[in-house]
Amino acid sequence: MPAPKIDGILETAVYVDDMEAAHTFYSGVLGLERMVAGERLYAYDAGPAQTLLVFHRGHTGEDVETDGGFVPGHDTTGHSHFAFRISAGQLQPWRDYLAEQGIVMISEVTWPAGGTSLYFNDPDGNVLELAAAPLWPNFLS
Repeated sequence: MPAPKIDGILETAVYVDDMEAAHTFYSGVLGLERMVAGERLYAYDAGPAQTLLVFHRGHTGEDVETDGGFVPGHDTTGHSHFAFRISAGQLQPWRDYLAEQGIVMISEVTWPAGGTSLYFNDPDGNVLELAAAPLWPNFLS
């Protein structure tokens, strides 16, 4: 069964300890296409003009020189969070798909505005969300 459609990403960066386990999850389970593969960063196509950056924790703290200038170092500890935007019609297909893949849904929230969020973890314990509008004033459909 192919992964249900993801319409986009709301928050964009995650840090992981095991890059290959992350790739297996983000590519194999969620069906995202990897566009860049390096020692410290994988980049995935998460929808039109949207990219999920998967950073290798502990390997991104130093500045990185490029031909066009340097990228400032950054890193994080602990579990992070980001959300994929999905349509309301994709909530049940995602519930079914995650269960089929053995991914435990840790929470489901119905928001005051009427939207719904499904929460689950990646292999590093980062909290992922599949969010169907409306949630925020800028995310109504």
